[in-house]
Amino acid sequence: MLVTKPYNRERAVEYARRWAFSRNPLFNDYTGIGGNCTNFVSQSLYAGSCTMNFTPIFGWYYLSDTERTASWSGVEFFYNFLTSNRGVGPFGREVAPEAIELGDVIQLAREETGYYHTLLVVGFSDGVPLVAAQSDDALDRPLDSYTYDYARYLKIDGVRLRVENTEDCFDSLYGGIAIIPAETV
Repeated sequence: MLVTKPYNRERAVEYARRWAFSRNPLFNDYTGIGGNCTNFVSQSLYAGSCTMNFTPIFGWYYLSDTERTASWSGVEFFYNFLTSNRGVGPFGREVAPEAIELGDVIQLAREETGYYHTLLVVGFSDGVPLVAAQSDDALDRPLDSYTYDYARYLKIDGVRLRVENTEDCFDSLYGGIAIIPAETV
């Protein structure tokens, strides 16, 4: 049975702050081969949800570079998963800019190429979102310092999980020890 729990925004932000300028050794770094921004935001969302969706192809998970879904590291695939997920894992929706909070996601686009960058909201300054990102590593960078044509704002509404999957991954993930606690695999 699926149940819904709150998304832990504070843990997502804490994770982003910890790893914004370095790389968690539990994950591959895609900088230079497509970019690491969505991979980094997925890690942060996982820190705040501790729940992956292991549905082949259309889920959202990362076990290794060869055992992952496109939604873990691809900008559009990530958006599609997050906004259409009716199963296990985090879920959200596109909202107006003023509706975002800490731990929500912003994706940037250029007219000629579409959406290309995923950012995690880690603060606000005079109403301007401050973000964390990788590839072009950033922490507390004002959104208005980016050059882009348009953006979409993704509110994380919650996390669905199966009742029998209640283990907490944060300590092992945050410490760079394991992606999923051994007792839950």
